[in-house]
Amino acid sequence: FVLRFLVIVMMVLQLLNRNYENVFLCVLTLVLLVAPSFVQVTFKVELPTTLEIIILVFIFAAEILGEISEFYLMFPFWDTVLHTLNGFLAAAIGFSLFNILNRGSKSMQLSPFYLAIVAFCFSMTVGVIWEFIEFTFDQVFLLDMQKDFIVSNIGSVTLDESKTQTPVRIYDITKTIIETKNGDTYVVDGGYLDIGIIDTMKDLMVNFVGALVFSVIGYSYEAKHKAKSLAKDLLIEPLTEDAIKEYDDDIEKSVNSKGIR
Repeated sequence: FVLRFLVIVMMVLQLLNRNYENVFLCVLTLVLLVAPSFVQVTFKVELPTTLEIIILVFIFAAEILGEISEFYLMFPFWDTVLHTLNGFLAAAIGFSLFNILNRGSKSMQLSPFYLAIVAFCFSMTVGVIWEFIEFTFDQVFLLDMQKDFIVSNIGSVTLDESKTQTPVRIYDITKTIIETKNGDTYVVDGGYLDIGIIDTMKDLMVNFVGALVFSVIGYSYEAKHKAKSLAKDLLIEPLTEDAIKEYDDDIEKSVNSKGIR
């Protein structure tokens, strides 16, 4: 409720400033904040409180703080932290998903090591798909979602005049001058302007770290036969039949109390 209130306040401020793009981000954030509750009701699963809080804070930190409040520019580590956390959360969701799907199977039981590998691969796949999305939006709309980096050393076979695929290595670049067809000139001080590859690889690397950390935690949890660990507060569990019946009874009482037929 606190996060939703803050988002609504931010949305009102953006409306007053006539910044309609940020208003859309606020609306999107509100939708995402109710997504965990929607998932629980629709699929009859129980999200641990710890996992739900982390997901909600992650959404708020990415959209409201990162995009609208420009934390991505104010704090260079902000994007790195969020991508690491994304890798961790995606692995937790992947681990839970395959664990739940396999729970009713009598013919096949997945080993803890296999579950850990699946969770890791699931998380990395989510990370790669997101980088595909960033790349597509950058190519079509020139949004620079894959943030630029300035580098001082490069190696390029394109600059090889002998055409023998020998990389030409250039060190200590101090300035790059960009000239457009219509005569505009831009100067990049400090080096060469990389337009996404470093950001993409950095994001995937920290996603790898987050996914690996949870995969180890998840493996330990399963291998020790549900021993008390951090994973117990992060894994999604299906509701028991008694819990589902109690939930349905609560809905029916709520409907009857309002006189709805």
